[in-house]
Amino acid sequence: MSVKDRVTEGLRWLRYAKEDLDVATHGLTDITLRPRHVCSHAQQSAEKALKAALLLAGRDFPYTHDLVVLADLLPSAWWVRDARVDLGWLTEWAVEGRYPGEWKEATEADAVKAVDRAKRVHDLIGAEFDRRLGKAEHREEPQD
Repeated sequence: MSVKDRVTEGLRWLRYAKEDLDVATHGLTDITLRPRHVCSHAQQSAEKALKAALLLAGRDFPYTHDLVVLADLLPSAWWVRDARVDLGWLTEWAVEGRYPGEWKEATEADAVKAVDRAKRVHDLIGAEFDRRLGKAEHREEPQD
């Protein structure tokens, strides 16, 4: 994949990440969405943002939901690597938010915490895109 294609695809992944973050944020006040839905969309937002960053950094990524693994694949200069975001906790919602199992149900407090962490990841990666591409180009990614 060319550098231009990686940038284009990275911007697309980042847009999808923002859309998941928007759904998660909306879910905090929409009584038809359960906290587990919010947590799941928050995890997906962070995952897609990290994969967008890996595309921009010229690195391939495995098909995993593990946010720690994805962050560790980024070059050390990326700000999200140094951020104090508990990616391990957010990773749990990839499965726990979507499937029944032997874990506790998500609470409203979990949902707020998940959105906050996903927003931090998205903001840090968005800032990296701005820094590396310039704000204007970053914001001009075409819609599907």
